[in-house]
Amino acid sequence: MDIKLINIGFGNIVSANRIVAIVSPDSAPIKRSITEARDRAMLIDATYGRRTRAVIVTDSGHMVLSAIQPETVANRLFAKDAPEDQTQE
Repeated sequence: MDIKLINIGFGNIVSANRIVAIVSPDSAPIKRSITEARDRAMLIDATYGRRTRAVIVTDSGHMVLSAIQPETVANRLFAKDAPEDQTQE
């Protein structure tokens, strides 16, 4: 199993293999989940004081706040997969 890392902004990197979901923080249920994760000490704030634009949920239950758009995180995730697929052909 290869370790794939993805940049989530400001030099912060998350293991792509552990990502379960990348969601927008605008809905009330996600805001509640963020508050609960903070209370359980399972929240990682990687926004450097900027506005939260994406919430990354991991398979361990941690939530990572990022200041880049969910679409950007997803594009970076898929961009990391593309070169490996080409080398296997």
